[in-house]
Amino acid sequence: MKPEEIIQRRVARELKPNSLVNLGIGLPTGVARYIDEHANVLFESENGIVGLAAKPPEGMDDPDLTDAGGGTVSAVPGAATIDSAYSFGLIRGGHLDATVLGALEVDENGLLANWVVPGKMVPGMGGAMDLVTGARRVIVAMNHTAKGAPKIVPKCTLPLTSIRRISLIVTDLAVIEPTDEGLVLRERAPGVTVEQIVAATSAKLVIKGDVPEMDLGVAAAAA
Repeated sequence: MKPEEIIQRRVARELKPNSLVNLGIGLPTGVARYIDEHANVLFESENGIVGLAAKPPEGMDDPDLTDAGGGTVSAVPGAATIDSAYSFGLIRGGHLDATVLGALEVDENGLLANWVVPGKMVPGMGGAMDLVTGARRVIVAMNHTAKGAPKIVPKCTLPLTSIRRISLIVTDLAVIEPTDEGLVLRERAPGVTVEQIVAATSAKLVIKGDVPEMDLGVAAAAA
């Protein structure tokens, strides 16, 4: 199983039936593929789609139906398109049950850096700051390392997205929960050892007893 599929499948299991969830651009968008069709999870994109679905089959792309990163997507029956002001009203008004975002770094305090690398051109900060502040849960979906370097670090070196602590980190190696006592290692990916996770993480991890493997099955349907 590819690293991104591990991440997307595990994140999908965090999303509760009958919830409204924002999917960030890139890797998080693929989470939509692993939700039971009867779970009634409604995906939102900050550029103005409520009812976002997975990327359409080849040849079925609609250039007028894109996610916030400009990638083509599909929509579920009954989906709505809204303007940017209404979309950010949903986000800033606390109406999102969760957001799933990528990250450049997360630190021991659970703080996220994901919007800019100093010195590199960036078209804008997008909705990241609003999402981390406004959503009820903030789930980071990312690879554990970048070019061999840890992305879970003692202190972020890149500009922070928000001063609010995120809710959960899901990587291709582990599930880690930021808490008052630190970063707690909750689960490990299939075939991955605790020692491998520790070696790939420069931040200190809190490890309590046996760490179970991730369940990567399709998320449950609504009751």
